[in-house]
Amino acid sequence: MDVIELVKSAFLGLVEGITEWLPISSTGHMILVDEFMKLNVTEEFMNMFLVVIQLGAILAVCVLFFHELNPFSPSKGKEGRRATWALWGKIVLACLPAAIIGIPLDDFMEEHLYNGVVVAAALIVYGIAFIAIEIWRKRVLKRRIEEEGVVPGSRPAGAHFARPAEAVEPTDGGDFGAITRVEDLPVGTAFGIGCFQVLSLIPGTSRSGSTIIGGLLLGCTRSVASKFTFFLAIPVMFGASALKLVKYVVLDGGTFGTNEIAIMAVGCIVAFVVSLLAIKWLMGFVRRHTFIVFGWYRIVLGVLVLAYFLVLRPMGIL
Repeated sequence: MDVIELVKSAFLGLVEGITEWLPISSTGHMILVDEFMKLNVTEEFMNMFLVVIQLGAILAVCVLFFHELNPFSPSKGKEGRRATWALWGKIVLACLPAAIIGIPLDDFMEEHLYNGVVVAAALIVYGIAFIAIEIWRKRVLKRRIEEEGVVPGSRPAGAHFARPAEAVEPTDGGDFGAITRVEDLPVGTAFGIGCFQVLSLIPGTSRSGSTIIGGLLLGCTRSVASKFTFFLAIPVMFGASALKLVKYVVLDGGTFGTNEIAIMAVGCIVAFVVSLLAIKWLMGFVRRHTFIVFGWYRIVLGVLVLAYFLVLRPMGIL
């Protein structure tokens, strides 16, 4: 067992745990890390590993939101259990568009889209989108305050941007929206967010980024858009991981030796621990700040990646 390979796997788990939940594209970052830090494994194993490592990240969501997502919780009454099953129905419904489109195109996308130029372009385009949407939301909030005299953080009856009870600071980033609780998410809105998730099939877009953008445009607060994004990840990541494992074992004839098992275990464990911290941090961040900082990060990173793949690497500088 090579200790250096385990250190590399741990670093990939760190990157996965951070970037999976922030709207900056985990797949894009993993592809870029792989460009400079290669694991000593087969190409087939690496393609599978970059997806299956997400299982560690998704387990963090299951742990953090176990009570909220558990319809069999003894502390929930009949109505609570019914509401939880309804939430799962919305989650499954929202996953259908990406599954219907993504599964048939999986091989094509892996062959043609998993490269630095596509990642860079997606980083830049959706970085601009985040900035534009937050500027638009700020203008809407300002107009509402001027027209209705409502201060962010208050909850007047019928207000378009009624706030979650825990978000009461009037100096935050203006986390407003018609939908302030995940439980109140309409079925149509959930499906609409799922349609936005299809955009994340392009590497560099970010699954969380595309669904958060969809949630914001469809009237959710940043908190609700982020939380529903976490929930959507459960069936999506489990499904994607299962698909990759089947392809690796059945179609590619891949096997798992001691080294491969150790690499998988280390990557998933690190991704799990880091994800716990990243999710808690993000949920606190979005109640008080906009996504603009992530937009600028995406743009800067995208420009750097383009410079590397189109200029520096062809010239042999890096």
